[in-house]
Amino acid sequence: MSNNQGKFKKTISLLDLILIGLGAIFGSAWLFAVSNVASKAGPVGSFSWIIGGIIILLIGLVYAELGAAIPRTGGILRYPVYSHGHLVGYLISVITIVAYTSLISIEVTAVRQYIAFWFPNLTVPGSESPTILGWFVQFAMLCLFFLLNYWSVKTFAKSNIFISIFKYIVPVTIVIVLIFHFKSANFTAGGFAPFGVEGIQAAISTGGVMFAYLGLHPIVSVASEVKNPQRNIPIALIICIILATSIYALLQVLFIGSIPTDMISGGWEGIQDEFSLPFKDIAVILGLGWIATLVVLDAIVSPGASGNIFMNTTSRLVYAWSRTGTLFNVFSKVDKKTGIPRASLWLSFGLSVFWTLPFPSWSALVNVCSVALILSYAVAPISSAAFKVNAKDLEKPFKLTGMSVIGPLSFIFATYIVYWSGWNTISWLLGAQIVMFIIYLIFNKYVPKKEVSLAQQIKSAMWILVYYVMMMIISYLGTFGGGIGVLSNPLDLFVIAVGSLAIYYWAKYSGLPKAIIDKEHSNEDDEVK
Repeated sequence: MSNNQGKFKKTISLLDLILIGLGAIFGSAWLFAVSNVASKAGPVGSFSWIIGGIIILLIGLVYAELGAAIPRTGGILRYPVYSHGHLVGYLISVITIVAYTSLISIEVTAVRQYIAFWFPNLTVPGSESPTILGWFVQFAMLCLFFLLNYWSVKTFAKSNIFISIFKYIVPVTIVIVLIFHFKSANFTAGGFAPFGVEGIQAAISTGGVMFAYLGLHPIVSVASEVKNPQRNIPIALIICIILATSIYALLQVLFIGSIPTDMISGGWEGIQDEFSLPFKDIAVILGLGWIATLVVLDAIVSPGASGNIFMNTTSRLVYAWSRTGTLFNVFSKVDKKTGIPRASLWLSFGLSVFWTLPFPSWSALVNVCSVALILSYAVAPISSAAFKVNAKDLEKPFKLTGMSVIGPLSFIFATYIVYWSGWNTISWLLGAQIVMFIIYLIFNKYVPKKEVSLAQQIKSAMWILVYYVMMMIISYLGTFGGGIGVLSNPLDLFVIAVGSLAIYYWAKYSGLPKAIIDKEHSNEDDEVK
């Protein structure tokens, strides 16, 4: 880093890191997802949370090894550059930044939808879209997140601690109260697994399960600002994922068990419409007005805290993208006094405001964001595998036992999640990535070629292009979200497993001849005295 730039300050403790992860996980998802999951899978939807948690834990373990070995701010965007070059890093950066800036918008939209319970003039009657006043409320929240992150890392971390203490009280209270309204008959009234295995699969990808587990990224993204990252990053990742899986599965069970049984007689498909704000709606039906008030209060705090965390995370990701050389250099500057990448923070703020304009409701972008982010997750085991070939001397303070199995498994499972999102989502999302691939080649005059030639970048990136095409073909032939149904279940899962395994090993051995883990980057990790 040049001398005219400041450095990231190591001010984030293990407790701060855990609260950042849990704060991101327990945002708007717990307030919306349980009814979505129930409408797609019925009572067996609880298994969607467990399966999703296991998948994220596998990927999280890979990130734990990478984050401890290479603790870099925005590492999730930089690892693919180190292992496969700038073209792969560029593709992952584009899809991740789009997803993360829209995530900030999703959180403030969730807050607005819930407080419309008290202030109906914030939402257009008969829809989930904001009124002009409702939009300005969302804009004011984005400004608050921007200012909290603009001042300093310490301000961000400490504000998150105080917010987190309150936000966890509400889910615990709901768990205790709903236990006394639990009806086991609900689990058979409309069928225990009314939509079969496909219902469980759809709930994981499109019901909000993967969206809920997005706390993985923020933990790794602030790696350069963490005290003792080699120890604290793996611990925080594992604790957050295990706790989140347990709590979400329990909330799902209690939600299903607390619904008045006569409301299930018509089937599970309509549950999402009946309980669009699930825990508030069920509290009102059960005559628990004080719980409904508490939920609405938490609906302001929980998504708000997550939006604050995602604003912080996204600015670090923009910074990391700039450091890879495929985004303007101004975004790689860090303010000397505060240790904040302020230019990156401004861009994150601007994009988050933009996403509030075309997407009116919480559910409008959840599916797309989940798939976009799981695609960026999926590159972690690829980079880790490639480092075994082109960075054999990389020191690993946290060495993952069984990586030869965990790596390919996590990539296969991540691919399943992408597939379960359906053709309607995959076709344009991966289609857009192919277009970005072509744009990179058209403007090759401006891309970085000093460390890696363009020919080598293309050679090391062909696997991802073939992967995108493969997924579009399988999705079109499959049964999810607009597929024509030629590949039925479980044949489709077998085809994906074989194809993903082939891509995984191709990507492992088609990385750069030598990983470009620039030693110059290490001065980010020096604590400012």
